[in-house]
Amino acid sequence: MDLACEQVGQGIFAVDTRLLRPRMDASHLIIADGRAAFVDVGTSRAAPLLMHALSHTGIEADAVEYIFLTHIHLDHAGGAGEMARLLPRAKVVLHPRAAAHMIDPSRLIEATQAVYGERHFIEHYGPIRPIPAERIRVVEDGERLRLGSRTFEFLYTPGHALHHVSLYDRDAREMFTGDTFGISYREFDTAAGEFLFVTTSPTQFDPAQLHASVDRILALAPQALYLTHYSRVGQVGERGADMHRDIDASVRMAQSAAGAPDAAAAIVPQLAEHLWQRLDAHGCRLGDAERHALLDLDIGLNASGLAAWLSRRAGR
Repeated sequence: MDLACEQVGQGIFAVDTRLLRPRMDASHLIIADGRAAFVDVGTSRAAPLLMHALSHTGIEADAVEYIFLTHIHLDHAGGAGEMARLLPRAKVVLHPRAAAHMIDPSRLIEATQAVYGERHFIEHYGPIRPIPAERIRVVEDGERLRLGSRTFEFLYTPGHALHHVSLYDRDAREMFTGDTFGISYREFDTAAGEFLFVTTSPTQFDPAQLHASVDRILALAPQALYLTHYSRVGQVGERGADMHRDIDASVRMAQSAAGAPDAAAAIVPQLAEHLWQRLDAHGCRLGDAERHALLDLDIGLNASGLAAWLSRRAGR
């Protein structure tokens, strides 16, 4: 099996779930004192890759205590039911708002198909297995769980999704942020550091909440962040400033399209121009074709999310 399992921190491994393309979607395997947990798991099609990563690191399935889900968008949680089946001792840990949708994923499936289309869903996400209620563990804001000698604190961080949580490793002073702290593809790394941008998809973007969540993360002064798209990011203060600027820029672009017959279509070229200007300033040498290949999907989804935010504000 083609395994992409890279150690990115102390006892932390990024496992490429192979969603859509290499290094687009990561599951993080945490190992502490012979015990293990996954943070986000990709789609059900990623399950063999994650199980192979366990074997690669010498960890038995029975040693996995938790499947931590930052939120239940299917690129993060679509494979949680399958992984729960394969990891018989693991509890699936998530926000209270998310629990019912993992026990009965029918509405989650419908919502994902509405965003991406049925054909895309079938091709890339695979079957979504329900999780028995007794395997689910909801966490409250500020609650802590231990994995071996490591302590993880769960923080509610809405703005991308109402049911989003981030996990703070209090011992390493590092944080797993799901999508709350944006997206940072490794192909855009330059001498200036990582390039990071906000994700406003699919339907619950809230700029005020997202600003507050970013500030909550920054207040802890983490040494590094682990993003699902894609993995380890340093220079946290600088990237936080990027997030705040990007949130404000996204709002301005959305507001400029408020009167358009198709707001999402009107926002797309603005988002592309904004990202191209930022990439140029960051020293990115990739050409237009490479940038489009890496970013067009995110640009389309972000535009749709911003159009949905406009619609909610207008009461439609």
